[in-house]
Amino acid sequence: MNPEGTRTATVAVRPGDDGFATALRAPDVDGHWLVHGDGARSRLPVRRWHGPAEPAVVGVVARCAGPTVDLGCGPGRLTVALARAGITAVGVDVSAYAVAAARARGAVAIHRDLFDPLPAEGRWAHAVLLDGNVGIGGDPIALLRRCRALLDPAGTVLVELEPPGPGLWQGHARVASPRRPGVIALGPAFRWARLDTRAVHQVAARAGLAVREVFRCGGRWFGVLAVSSARG
Repeated sequence: MNPEGTRTATVAVRPGDDGFATALRAPDVDGHWLVHGDGARSRLPVRRWHGPAEPAVVGVVARCAGPTVDLGCGPGRLTVALARAGITAVGVDVSAYAVAAARARGAVAIHRDLFDPLPAEGRWAHAVLLDGNVGIGGDPIALLRRCRALLDPAGTVLVELEPPGPGLWQGHARVASPRRPGVIALGPAFRWARLDTRAVHQVAARAGLAVREVFRCGGRWFGVLAVSSARG
């Protein structure tokens, strides 16, 4: 069965392929999904990633007042929106295709794993994890600790969250993309996580951050996390 419940054949994507890049290359094709190891599935809004800044992105940009690093920037719509608002912004993505797409639309973006050394470490005013990117690496505590290390002492992390309810989930996920009619390409498994508006408080505290604000914008949920006074 495919993620929508229709019977199809599946084929594996080679382990060296980037599953998200496979989806990014086909923004006009419907049916890209992120399939989680616990059986949960979420549609990947690839068209939105390639489009202009939507209301939720505008709400995030409004909470940025200084140099911002967009982690897992994809095709760069947030990075571009920040720059157009007069904010110094750099996108970071592990996908070479995503970085090329971001640069093509005018964003400053670098091809790098966010856990590798990055420019201006300890001096960013904001780090942003949009579009479920708090799942990167499958360990939100480690990821938020990494974000904290990128920030100046007054900095914040802006993170997109799951709606209230599911808490924290950690495991593996795979990207499923239509290859041709009746055939779904299933990418390699990678570590991933989900974090909701309730569990974020405990996770943030363990990362040395405090939840300053939880807000809803464009039908989606976000948190603003500040560096805790009791840094561990």
